[in-house]
Amino acid sequence: MFTSVDDVTERLAATGYLVSPAVATTVFLAARLGKPLLVEGPAGVGKTGLAKAVAEAAAARLVRLQCYEGVDEARALYEWNHAKQLLRITAGRDESWDETRTDIFSEEFLLARPLLTAIRGDEPTVLLVDEMDKADVEVEGLLLEVLSDFQVTVPELGTITATRRPFTVLTSNATRELSEALRRRCLFLHIGFPEEELERRIVTLKVPGLDETLARSVVRVVGALRAMDLRKVPSVAETIDWARTLLALGAGTLDETVVRDSLGVILKHQDDIVKAATSLDLDTV
Repeated sequence: MFTSVDDVTERLAATGYLVSPAVATTVFLAARLGKPLLVEGPAGVGKTGLAKAVAEAAAARLVRLQCYEGVDEARALYEWNHAKQLLRITAGRDESWDETRTDIFSEEFLLARPLLTAIRGDEPTVLLVDEMDKADVEVEGLLLEVLSDFQVTVPELGTITATRRPFTVLTSNATRELSEALRRRCLFLHIGFPEEELERRIVTLKVPGLDETLARSVVRVVGALRAMDLRKVPSVAETIDWARTLLALGAGTLDETVVRDSLGVILKHQDDIVKAATSLDLDTV
């Protein structure tokens, strides 16, 4: 998939995703070792974007399992097409049950969900298990067999083993602790807020036409906001949104009026906006 760490950096950059050397190294190792990659970090720092960028850089199909409370085996692995099975049973009333049962539990009636779809694929595939921490603990048990041997057992059909292992990315916002069994099967990567220079490069890339001086000011102000005791500090995604907002407003510089009028773009709670408006000193940023 990738020939070197530099190859990862260059090919991801070509998709518009800029990475630090640590991120590039971990992605390279995950691809080379065939290990799933567990990516943790605050919301909006590019965890999901990393999987999408890898898929684009590798010209691979992206298969995504979006986790949420209540997601189960039928949504994650597979389920049987019960309506079609019922029609088959009705049409085969003259057949023995053994013949009918063999028929209705065949590939024709199997509905593959994201995990099984990724396992069965014979083309380059990136499997994204997004926001793993939002799923119930039981879902982790479903993943253990998949992440250990890249195989899925369907009792009626047997064990289906991947002929071509997908590059697997699990993301987590760390709202709950994932099991040690799951972590053992993965390489770990924490993506935090980028350093100032990297974030400036990201903003400049994502917001064409933004003045270089204004881009630096935006990143510095966002860094100052992150240092405050806020309920929700601005993410990289919100930095980009703010830069686009300023460009749309035609703002050439960051002054108190512009900042005050646009704080709602980067801060999502009224008490955070009030605190930032009273505490932020643009002269010292």
